[in-house]
Amino acid sequence: MTREKGQQAQFEAVAEKIQSMLESMNYGSITIVVQDGKVIQLEKNEKVRIK
Repeated sequence: MTREKGQQAQFEAVAEKIQSMLESMNYGSITIVVQDGKVIQLEKNEKVRIK
């Protein structure tokens, strides 16, 4: 696999994971941690509202 195809595959995997995280939460934030130009970590902070 060429470097460009590898980067595209990583981008698609990260995008799918972010989409999944967004679909599973109502309130909160997602933090993307990047190191050396690559996503190394996704953090999901969800807020639960109690009425």
